[in-house]
Amino acid sequence: MNKLFPSAILFLLAFTGFAQSATEKYIEDWYQVAQTEMLEYGIPASITLAQGILESGNGQSELARKSNNHFGIKCHTDWEGERVYHDDDEDNECFRKYEKAEDSFRDHSLFLKNRSRYAKLFTYKPNDYKSWARGLKKAGYATNPKYADLLIDLIERYELFKYDVRAIIRTNPNIKDLDDDDLIVQESANRIDFVVARKGDTFESLAQYFDKRPEDLIKYNELRYDAQISEGQIVYLQPKKRKAAREHRYYTVVEGDDMYSISQQFGIKLYKLYQRNKIPAGSQAPAGTRLQLR
Repeated sequence: MNKLFPSAILFLLAFTGFAQSATEKYIEDWYQVAQTEMLEYGIPASITLAQGILESGNGQSELARKSNNHFGIKCHTDWEGERVYHDDDEDNECFRKYEKAEDSFRDHSLFLKNRSRYAKLFTYKPNDYKSWARGLKKAGYATNPKYADLLIDLIERYELFKYDVRAIIRTNPNIKDLDDDDLIVQESANRIDFVVARKGDTFESLAQYFDKRPEDLIKYNELRYDAQISEGQIVYLQPKKRKAAREHRYYTVVEGDDMYSISQQFGIKLYKLYQRNKIPAGSQAPAGTRLQLR
Protein backbone atom coordinates (compact mmCIF):
# COMPACT_ATOMS: atom_id res chain seq x y z
CA MET A 1 0.00 0.00 0.00
CA ASN A 2 2.89 2.36 0.51
CA LYS A 3 3.35 2.82 -3.24
CA LEU A 4 0.56 5.40 -3.14
CA PHE A 5 2.67 8.51 -2.84
CA PRO A 6 6.34 7.71 -3.55
CA SER A 7 7.35 11.37 -3.54
CA ALA A 8 6.02 11.79 0.00
CA ILE A 9 7.83 8.66 1.15
CA LEU A 10 11.12 9.71 -0.46
CA PHE A 11 10.75 13.09 1.20
CA LEU A 12 10.17 11.39 4.53
CA LEU A 13 13.15 9.13 4.15
CA ALA A 14 15.41 12.05 3.31
CA PHE A 15 15.03 13.02 7.00
CA THR A 16 15.53 16.73 6.46
CA GLY A 17 14.89 19.08 9.36
CA PHE A 18 11.33 19.63 8.15
CA ALA A 19 10.67 15.91 7.84
CA GLN A 20 11.94 15.36 11.37
CA SER A 21 9.61 18.06 12.69
CA ALA A 22 6.63 16.78 10.69
CA THR A 23 7.16 13.25 11.99
CA GLU A 24 7.43 14.39 15.59
CA LYS A 25 4.23 16.42 15.16
CA TYR A 26 2.45 13.38 13.74
CA ILE A 27 3.57 11.27 16.72
CA GLU A 28 2.41 13.94 19.17
CA ASP A 29 -0.98 14.18 17.45
CA TRP A 30 -1.71 10.47 17.21
CA TYR A 31 0.16 8.47 19.87
CA GLN A 32 -2.81 8.37 22.27
CA VAL A 33 -5.11 7.09 19.55
CA ALA A 34 -2.55 4.40 18.68
CA GLN A 35 -2.34 3.43 22.37
CA THR A 36 -6.10 3.15 22.61
CA GLU A 37 -6.12 0.82 19.60
CA MET A 38 -3.35 -1.25 21.19
CA LEU A 39 -5.40 -1.82 24.31
CA GLU A 40 -8.56 -2.59 22.36
CA TYR A 41 -7.07 -4.86 19.68
CA GLY A 42 -3.50 -5.80 20.73
CA ILE A 43 -1.72 -4.10 17.83
CA PRO A 44 1.50 -2.42 19.05
CA ALA A 45 1.11 1.35 19.18
CA SER A 46 4.59 1.60 17.67
CA ILE A 47 3.48 -0.36 14.61
CA THR A 48 0.32 1.71 14.14
CA LEU A 49 2.29 4.96 14.43
CA ALA A 50 5.06 3.81 12.08
CA GLN A 51 2.54 2.64 9.48
CA GLY A 52 0.63 5.91 9.78
CA ILE A 53 3.82 7.95 9.35
CA LEU A 54 4.90 5.94 6.33
CA GLU A 55 1.59 5.41 4.58
CA SER A 56 0.34 8.98 5.03
CA GLY A 57 3.61 10.90 4.63
CA ASN A 58 3.23 12.27 8.18
CA GLY A 59 -0.45 12.90 7.53
CA GLN A 60 0.31 15.16 4.56
CA SER A 61 -0.52 12.85 1.66
CA GLU A 62 -3.54 13.72 -0.46
CA LEU A 63 -5.35 10.60 0.71
CA ALA A 64 -4.78 11.53 4.37
CA ARG A 65 -5.63 15.22 3.98
CA LYS A 66 -8.75 14.87 1.81
CA SER A 67 -10.04 11.44 2.82
CA ASN A 68 -8.65 10.94 6.36
CA ASN A 69 -7.15 7.63 5.20
CA HIS A 70 -3.82 7.29 7.08
CA PHE A 71 -3.09 3.66 6.19
CA GLY A 72 -3.67 3.40 2.46
CA ILE A 73 -6.49 0.88 2.91
CA LYS A 74 -8.28 0.07 -0.33
CA CYS A 75 -12.02 -0.49 -0.59
CA HIS A 76 -12.11 -4.28 -1.05
CA THR A 77 -15.45 -6.01 -1.50
CA ASP A 78 -16.69 -5.56 2.08
CA TRP A 79 -16.39 -1.76 2.25
CA GLU A 80 -19.75 0.04 2.39
CA GLY A 81 -18.51 3.53 3.25
CA GLU A 82 -17.47 6.47 1.09
CA ARG A 83 -14.87 5.95 -1.65
CA VAL A 84 -12.20 7.91 -3.46
CA TYR A 85 -10.05 6.93 -6.42
CA HIS A 86 -6.28 7.19 -6.92
CA ASP A 87 -3.65 5.55 -9.09
CA ASP A 88 -1.65 2.94 -7.18
CA ASP A 89 -0.63 -0.55 -8.37
CA GLU A 90 -3.28 -0.01 -11.03
CA ASP A 91 -4.94 3.11 -12.41
CA ASN A 92 -7.91 4.64 -10.63
CA GLU A 93 -8.02 2.25 -7.66
CA CYS A 94 -10.67 2.54 -4.96
CA PHE A 95 -9.65 3.69 -1.48
CA ARG A 96 -11.66 4.12 1.69
CA LYS A 97 -12.73 7.60 2.78
CA TYR A 98 -13.42 8.41 6.44
CA GLU A 99 -15.37 11.16 8.16
CA LYS A 100 -12.48 11.76 10.56
CA ALA A 101 -8.93 10.44 10.91
CA GLU A 102 -9.70 8.57 14.14
CA ASP A 103 -12.05 6.38 12.09
CA SER A 104 -9.10 5.44 9.90
CA PHE A 105 -7.15 4.23 12.95
CA ARG A 106 -10.07 2.12 14.14
CA ASP A 107 -10.61 0.68 10.66
CA HIS A 108 -6.90 -0.15 10.45
CA SER A 109 -7.24 -2.18 13.68
CA LEU A 110 -10.35 -3.97 12.42
CA PHE A 111 -8.74 -4.55 9.02
CA LEU A 112 -5.86 -6.45 10.65
CA LYS A 113 -7.93 -8.16 13.33
CA ASN A 114 -10.68 -9.48 11.08
CA ARG A 115 -8.63 -10.87 8.17
CA SER A 116 -7.22 -14.37 8.39
CA ARG A 117 -4.10 -13.40 6.44
CA TYR A 118 -3.00 -11.30 9.45
CA ALA A 119 -3.99 -13.82 12.14
CA LYS A 120 -0.39 -14.87 12.82
CA LEU A 121 0.48 -11.31 13.83
CA PHE A 122 -1.65 -11.67 16.94
CA THR A 123 0.44 -14.62 18.14
CA TYR A 124 3.37 -12.21 18.62
CA LYS A 125 3.85 -10.33 21.86
CA PRO A 126 2.46 -6.79 21.69
CA ASN A 127 5.92 -5.31 22.32
CA ASP A 128 7.64 -7.42 19.62
CA TYR A 129 7.51 -4.73 16.95
CA LYS A 130 10.12 -6.42 14.76
CA SER A 131 8.03 -9.58 14.35
CA TRP A 132 4.95 -7.44 13.69
CA ALA A 133 6.77 -5.42 11.03
CA ARG A 134 8.12 -8.50 9.28
CA GLY A 135 4.77 -10.26 9.63
CA LEU A 136 2.94 -7.38 7.96
CA LYS A 137 5.29 -7.55 4.99
CA LYS A 138 5.04 -11.33 4.75
CA ALA A 139 1.22 -11.15 4.88
CA GLY A 140 1.23 -8.75 1.94
CA TYR A 141 0.23 -5.47 3.57
CA ALA A 142 2.60 -3.57 1.28
CA THR A 143 4.39 -4.29 -2.00
CA ASN A 144 7.64 -2.53 -1.08
CA PRO A 145 10.24 -5.26 -0.33
CA LYS A 146 11.82 -2.93 2.26
CA TYR A 147 8.53 -2.32 4.09
CA ALA A 148 9.47 -4.14 7.31
CA ASP A 149 12.87 -2.41 7.45
CA LEU A 150 11.22 0.99 6.93
CA LEU A 151 8.83 0.39 9.82
CA ILE A 152 11.57 -0.86 12.16
CA ASP A 153 13.79 2.10 11.24
CA LEU A 154 11.01 4.57 12.08
CA ILE A 155 10.23 2.83 15.36
CA GLU A 156 13.85 2.88 16.47
CA ARG A 157 14.70 6.32 15.10
CA TYR A 158 11.79 7.95 16.90
CA GLU A 159 11.72 5.51 19.85
CA LEU A 160 8.11 4.64 19.14
CA PHE A 161 8.51 1.47 21.21
CA LYS A 162 8.12 3.61 24.34
CA TYR A 163 4.46 4.08 23.44
CA ASP A 164 3.97 0.31 23.65
CA VAL A 165 5.12 0.39 27.27
CA ARG A 166 3.08 3.50 28.01
CA ALA A 167 -0.17 2.24 26.45
CA ILE A 168 -2.41 3.06 29.39
CA ILE A 169 -6.07 2.45 30.05
CA ARG A 170 -6.94 6.09 30.72
CA THR A 171 -6.25 7.01 27.07
CA ASN A 172 -9.39 5.10 26.06
CA PRO A 173 -12.34 7.52 26.33
CA ASN A 174 -14.80 4.63 25.98
CA ILE A 175 -13.73 3.03 29.27
CA LYS A 176 -15.55 4.51 32.25
CA ASP A 177 -15.94 2.18 35.24
CA LEU A 178 -13.23 -0.45 35.29
CA ASP A 179 -13.38 -3.84 36.95
CA ASP A 180 -10.92 -6.69 37.44
CA ASP A 181 -11.33 -7.87 33.86
CA ASP A 182 -9.80 -4.60 32.65
CA LEU A 183 -6.55 -5.08 34.62
CA ILE A 184 -4.24 -6.05 31.78
CA VAL A 185 -0.93 -7.76 32.57
CA GLN A 186 1.66 -6.70 30.01
CA GLU A 187 5.28 -7.71 29.51
CA SER A 188 8.04 -5.14 29.17
CA ALA A 189 10.61 -5.45 26.41
CA ASN A 190 13.07 -6.98 28.89
CA ARG A 191 10.48 -9.56 29.98
CA ILE A 192 9.06 -8.22 33.24
CA ASP A 193 5.34 -8.43 33.96
CA PHE A 194 3.62 -5.15 34.79
CA VAL A 195 0.20 -3.56 34.94
CA VAL A 196 -0.94 0.00 34.45
CA ALA A 197 -2.73 1.19 37.57
CA ARG A 198 -6.38 2.13 37.39
CA LYS A 199 -8.11 4.82 39.40
CA GLY A 200 -8.40 3.62 42.99
CA ASP A 201 -5.75 0.90 42.78
CA THR A 202 -3.42 0.54 45.76
CA PHE A 203 -0.45 -1.68 46.46
CA GLU A 204 -2.68 -3.59 48.86
CA SER A 205 -5.43 -4.18 46.30
CA LEU A 206 -2.98 -5.18 43.58
CA ALA A 207 -1.13 -7.47 45.96
CA GLN A 208 -4.39 -9.18 46.90
CA TYR A 209 -5.43 -9.52 43.26
CA PHE A 210 -2.11 -11.06 42.20
CA ASP A 211 -1.53 -13.04 45.40
CA LYS A 212 1.58 -11.09 46.34
CA ARG A 213 2.70 -9.05 49.34
CA PRO A 214 2.30 -5.25 49.16
CA GLU A 215 5.83 -4.77 50.46
CA ASP A 216 7.18 -6.87 47.60
CA LEU A 217 5.38 -4.77 44.98
CA ILE A 218 6.73 -1.61 46.63
CA LYS A 219 10.23 -3.10 46.57
CA TYR A 220 9.95 -4.19 42.92
CA ASN A 221 9.02 -0.62 42.00
CA GLU A 222 11.73 0.95 44.18
CA LEU A 223 9.39 3.12 46.22
CA ARG A 224 9.06 4.14 49.86
CA TYR A 225 6.93 2.04 52.18
CA ASP A 226 4.24 4.75 52.28
CA ALA A 227 4.08 5.29 48.49
CA GLN A 228 0.71 5.78 46.81
CA ILE A 229 -0.29 4.64 43.32
CA SER A 230 -1.54 7.09 40.69
CA GLU A 231 -3.85 6.24 37.80
CA GLY A 232 -1.77 5.38 34.73
CA GLN A 233 1.31 4.45 36.77
CA ILE A 234 3.39 1.44 35.67
CA VAL A 235 3.50 -1.13 38.49
CA TYR A 236 5.92 -4.01 38.08
CA LEU A 237 4.85 -7.41 39.41
CA GLN A 238 8.42 -8.74 39.34
CA PRO A 239 11.81 -7.20 40.15
CA LYS A 240 13.21 -4.86 37.52
CA LYS A 241 16.43 -5.92 35.80
CA ARG A 242 19.95 -4.56 35.75
CA LYS A 243 19.70 -3.48 32.12
CA ALA A 244 17.16 -2.81 29.37
CA ALA A 245 16.24 -5.09 26.48
CA ARG A 246 18.80 -5.57 23.75
CA GLU A 247 16.99 -3.26 21.32
CA HIS A 248 16.89 -0.44 23.88
CA ARG A 249 20.57 0.22 24.28
CA TYR A 250 20.30 4.02 24.60
CA TYR A 251 17.66 6.59 25.45
CA THR A 252 17.70 10.35 24.91
CA VAL A 253 16.10 12.27 27.77
CA VAL A 254 13.20 14.53 26.80
CA GLU A 255 11.61 17.40 28.71
CA GLY A 256 9.52 16.05 31.59
CA ASP A 257 11.53 12.85 32.07
CA ASP A 258 13.15 11.98 35.36
CA MET A 259 15.51 9.13 36.16
CA TYR A 260 12.84 7.16 38.01
CA SER A 261 10.30 7.40 35.18
CA ILE A 262 12.98 6.23 32.73
CA SER A 263 13.88 3.31 34.98
CA GLN A 264 10.18 2.36 35.08
CA GLN A 265 9.73 2.83 31.35
CA PHE A 266 12.52 0.41 30.48
CA GLY A 267 12.32 -1.90 33.50
CA ILE A 268 15.81 -1.06 34.83
CA LYS A 269 16.78 -0.86 38.48
CA LEU A 270 17.18 2.80 39.31
CA TYR A 271 20.55 2.45 41.00
CA LYS A 272 21.93 0.65 37.93
CA LEU A 273 20.69 3.45 35.67
CA TYR A 274 22.57 5.98 37.81
CA GLN A 275 25.62 3.76 38.06
CA ARG A 276 25.83 2.92 34.37
CA ASN A 277 25.71 6.60 33.41
CA LYS A 278 27.99 7.86 36.22
CA ILE A 279 25.26 10.20 37.50
CA PRO A 280 25.05 10.87 41.26
CA ALA A 281 22.08 9.13 42.86
CA GLY A 282 19.16 11.52 43.28
CA SER A 283 20.27 13.78 40.44
CA GLN A 284 18.34 14.29 37.21
CA ALA A 285 19.72 14.11 33.66
CA PRO A 286 18.86 17.22 31.62
CA ALA A 287 16.86 16.97 28.40
CA GLY A 288 19.07 15.89 25.52
CA THR A 289 21.25 13.59 27.63
CA ARG A 290 21.90 10.25 25.95
CA LEU A 291 21.62 7.57 28.60
CA GLN A 292 23.11 4.11 28.30
CA LEU A 293 20.52 1.52 29.27
CA ARG A 294 22.62 -1.65 29.00
